[in-house]
Amino acid sequence: MTGSATLPCYAAITLGSNSFNMLVAQTLDGQPTIIAKYKQKVRLAEGIGEDNRLAEDVLQRGLDCLQMFADMLDKHQVAQQHVAVFATATLRVISNAEAFHQRALPILGHPIEVISGLREAELIYQGMAATTQGDGQRLVIDIGGASTEFIIGNGNEVLFKTSLDFGCVRFNQQFFNQVPYQIHHFEQAKAAVSNALLPHTELLRELGWQGVVGASGAVQSVVSVLNHRELSEIITLKVLYRFRDEVLVQKNESLHHIQGLSEEKAPTFASGIAILIALFELLDIESLNLSGGALREGVLQMLADRVVEGELGS
Repeated sequence: MTGSATLPCYAAITLGSNSFNMLVAQTLDGQPTIIAKYKQKVRLAEGIGEDNRLAEDVLQRGLDCLQMFADMLDKHQVAQQHVAVFATATLRVISNAEAFHQRALPILGHPIEVISGLREAELIYQGMAATTQGDGQRLVIDIGGASTEFIIGNGNEVLFKTSLDFGCVRFNQQFFNQVPYQIHHFEQAKAAVSNALLPHTELLRELGWQGVVGASGAVQSVVSVLNHRELSEIITLKVLYRFRDEVLVQKNESLHHIQGLSEEKAPTFASGIAILIALFELLDIESLNLSGGALREGVLQMLADRVVEGELGS
């Protein structure tokens, strides 16, 4: 579907450390209506070397995805002024980020804005609030490839936000880089999460929450397996322990004997489960629900607001 020719299309592109995403939308009745979604598991963070440079093959993988996005922008006739391109943790830290930008600009025809972890957290919360029903104070957790964001908010108000330097792709490199996986890999992951979270744990507990929402690939992977097995989508420690036990008996990293786990989601499944278990235990989380949206939806909402305010023309 290419949308109505009478309404301008706009596109939100997010370059994460695990996935690159693009949403194309039009505004109807003041709200963004998505007409196309594109996503690739680029896993940019796994290409970061000891010198903090992004490996050429992984850099090229990212550029190939951007070429596909550019083709789709042409297909949907999205004007350059109607595009927002935001990048997160990996492009924040690599030493050859400028080279990536220079090679990406002719492909997309649009500059990439590398946003801070706190700005990312704000947009994640906006994306969640715009797409996920719920009342009261909520803790939002977004486990990415190289960073994890924590936000506490009520309605549209953000009360707390932070971005910490751990994620599924990084944990793959640190703790889940050899099979079969062992229980001590999960214990090492928990220790790393605890250390990163320590400066914020007291304030998080003090603010509190009535519900917990997960806005991440790790949570999506768990929910997709639960859906395949026709089980409840509500994630609990019991569910996570069961998946951890299934991971521990796998003989290779494909995890292909885990019923309902897709080939695309398998590479970061073990590290995602480890991070979730650590967070449940450290923050005494009882249950977690999947968010309807996150960063890309937050960027889309930002663009939609500009349409309403008249900043984007037709």
